[in-house]
Amino acid sequence: MVNSLTDLAKQRQYFTDNFFAIAEEVSTMIVGQQAVVEGVLTALCAGGHVLLEGVPGLGKTMLVSSISKAVSLPFSRIQFTPDMMPADIQGTSVLMETESGGHELTFQPGPIVSNLVLADEINRATPKTQSALLEVMQEKQVTVGRRTIKLDEPFCVMATQNPVDQEGTYPLPEAQLDRFLFKLEVGYPTEQDYHTIIDRTTSGEQIHLNAVANGDVLNEMRRIVRSVPVTEEAKTFAIRLVMGTQPQSQYASTKVNSYVALGASPRGIQSLMLAGKVKALLNKRLSVRPDDIIAVAHPVLRHRLVLNFSAQAAGISSDSIISSVLEGLA
Repeated sequence: MVNSLTDLAKQRQYFTDNFFAIAEEVSTMIVGQQAVVEGVLTALCAGGHVLLEGVPGLGKTMLVSSISKAVSLPFSRIQFTPDMMPADIQGTSVLMETESGGHELTFQPGPIVSNLVLADEINRATPKTQSALLEVMQEKQVTVGRRTIKLDEPFCVMATQNPVDQEGTYPLPEAQLDRFLFKLEVGYPTEQDYHTIIDRTTSGEQIHLNAVANGDVLNEMRRIVRSVPVTEEAKTFAIRLVMGTQPQSQYASTKVNSYVALGASPRGIQSLMLAGKVKALLNKRLSVRPDDIIAVAHPVLRHRLVLNFSAQAAGISSDSIISSVLEGLA
């Protein structure tokens, strides 16, 4: 038992050392947004995907590209538009000339065949193209005709959407939103952050990011996350939290019964556990406790609740509903 605890402590130290090293390196490029950086890295280490919501110009693309440099992983960016087809992201067969003068069909992989993929403005793609991307997210493989390509681990999709400009967009269905481990809201910088942004981006200074980790390190970090034990207290709390988002359940708050049409699914509990394990490691604990679940409740659940018309009319947000459930469980 002593040796087991010692091993867990060493693994925790390995995880936190690498996590904070990556976060610190990314912060040399990204000004502020510490919570968003930590959230994206949490999703990456938990083996999930993340949806970033914020107005243009807040550095969402730079964040993802900075992480790819810090962890030395191939990075690709897909700018979604309404005329984009599934083959544009998955890849297609191209007729190529051979050395003998003949021709043969050669498969050219699309930008989805990478380790870190930025799906920019995912809600501008048609449902057909969205579903092609989300299938890859779930299965971690690309199927084109009879050809199947297994994607190398670690694999993570970081999608963005603009919460304001809805003209010409196709909102993601609830079942597809459920595939994202986190939904992170990217806000405006602080006044001091604006000063730093000006100094960094309008001078002649060039910022170079160093690779402080690699794919093997990330895969080991993911293995450590899944090895973290969960206390029965934390399991019970997480289960009641998810059930509390479901209308008419025994743990549902008044707000849930009044404003929620559809609560979180079993994927919600899985995401809470994985994100809670990362939070426990960062809090220097060897097991998950209810406090770790509370810390990740909003980014894990906010996109899994379907609000009814009364909520929209009253201006009730998913975050306020989640908070009401947490208060009821306290």
